Order: sequence, then C-alpha cells, then structure tokens
Amino acid sequence: MKRGEVYRTRERVPERGGKPGFYVVVSRPFIAGHEDVSTVICAPVYSEVLGLTTEVVIGPEDGVAHTSAIRCDFLTLMFKAKLTHFVGTLSTPKIAELDRALQIALGLPSE
Repeated sequence: MKRGEVYRTRERVPERGGKPGFYVVVSRPFIAGHEDVSTVICAPVYSEVLGLTTEVVIGPEDGVAHTSAIRCDFLTLMFKAKLTHFVGTLSTPKIAELDRALQIALGLPSE
C-alpha cells in the first residue's frame, strides 16, 4: 500500500451512509507501506465536486468512474484490510494538489 493510491471498500461504511466508498491513502510512506501497521489515514472520495480549496478533483485517469473530489476536510483512520479493491494511483501533479489541500484542511502554514 502506498500514499496516493485509491481504493474502494467492499464493506459498508457507517460514515458513508452504510455504503462502500472510495478512499485515497494519505499516510506517509513509512506508515502506508509498513506491514506491521494495520491502519492508514485516508481521505474520502465523493462524486459531488463542491469547488472547495480542500478538495482535489479526480476522474477516470485516477481509477474512479467519473469526475469526483477527494475531500481533505474529512480524513479518517481506516484498517488496511478494509481497503480491498485497488483502483488507481494519483499522478505526481495530483499528489502535489493533495498536499496543498491537506495543508489548507489542517491549517498548516505555507512554506
């Protein structure tokens, strides 16, 4: 598992209205790739794009069926075992957008 990968859950997730959903791994590489760590921090993907500075717009080139938004305001801790269906990896420019959106969502100062 790597930072920037997009997964779909098979299980129903209460935070998603009891539906499966898509998530992007945002944990640092050491955590995401370490086999002894059972959880990662993820940002959920929603089909509605609101135009927020804390969103990253993705589409079929990223593994989702249609234009969607990664919402960095709603980070969640997920068990790696629940991220069952790998669907794609964000490009380097999309990861840079994700980093900026996370910076805004977490209220971190600009470099």
